[in-house]
Amino acid sequence: MFLWSIAGVAVLHFGAQTQYPARAGLRVIIQSLKHIFSSILRPMPRTTPVSIDRLSALLERFRVRTHLFHAGALCGVTRFEAKPGRGFLHVLRRGELVVTHPRRSGGPARIKVSEPTLLFYPRPLEHQFRNAPVEGSDFVCATVDFEGGARHPIVAALPPVLVVPLAAVDGLDQTLALLFAETERLRCGQRLLADRLFEVLLVQLLRWLLDHSGAVGASGGLMNGLAHPKLSRALTAVHERPSADWTLESMANVAGMSRSAFALVFKTQVGVTPGDYLLQWRVSVAQSRLRAGASIKGVSEELGYASAASFSRAFSHAIGPSPRKWLQMERDEAI
Repeated sequence: MFLWSIAGVAVLHFGAQTQYPARAGLRVIIQSLKHIFSSILRPMPRTTPVSIDRLSALLERFRVRTHLFHAGALCGVTRFEAKPGRGFLHVLRRGELVVTHPRRSGGPARIKVSEPTLLFYPRPLEHQFRNAPVEGSDFVCATVDFEGGARHPIVAALPPVLVVPLAAVDGLDQTLALLFAETERLRCGQRLLADRLFEVLLVQLLRWLLDHSGAVGASGGLMNGLAHPKLSRALTAVHERPSADWTLESMANVAGMSRSAFALVFKTQVGVTPGDYLLQWRVSVAQSRLRAGASIKGVSEELGYASAASFSRAFSHAIGPSPRKWLQMERDEAI
């Protein structure tokens, strides 16, 4: 019925408006129908970038652990030491706070917080809280341990401290309500549940940062790339499938760009070439697997290298020592 209606309109239109002979008029009608049908069946162009999960592959390969260590008021001056591999996540839900950092530490000398705020330290940085809230239970703190410490891909892409008003991040209300409810009174499983809720909070923060990296100074390297609507497709694919036979052309195809445009934009946004980033990512994955006890031969096969020797050469080219030497250095540091 739909097709006949269109045909009827076309016939009536051309029958009323043209003086062509019947055969010529029929040709005109057929051409018009073709045009109408092709317009209907033609795929609509995309007006928004394809939605992809840019975080899961990163956090699945490089784990993050949070641990609640304080809930309630803090009075006077409270100092948080910088310990290797350890960050902090502080949530101020009510009150005012002044945060200070030592000179030449990399953090701002003084930050005044006068609204509900989340303070995130992705890597070790000594800091002090002054004039913290003196009553109520609207202050919670957790340690954050990133696998690989400062070499964690996300940690390396973030500034020393991020100060984000709670109102700026959509979706935090329910998580914070559960978190504060768990910390207000002692119940079975409290610490376990609070730790998991802090992890949820961290993922929500990272998700927000990908879309607002420039607003908080987290605009370097990987964060820049993952924030880009086309580069993020290629980066996510590489993160998910590091062992694939990636080339400049195949990465550009995933991004939907030409090779030359992809190479130029990638270097501008991420700061390294696509080939260098691919090598860095594979080596980072290899380091994580070696820490977990995997063999050098097994890791080389997992990452698609032809042999353990070729993997060792790539590893050494990226960071200096061989995989075996690097692993020994890691063990020595842990003693």
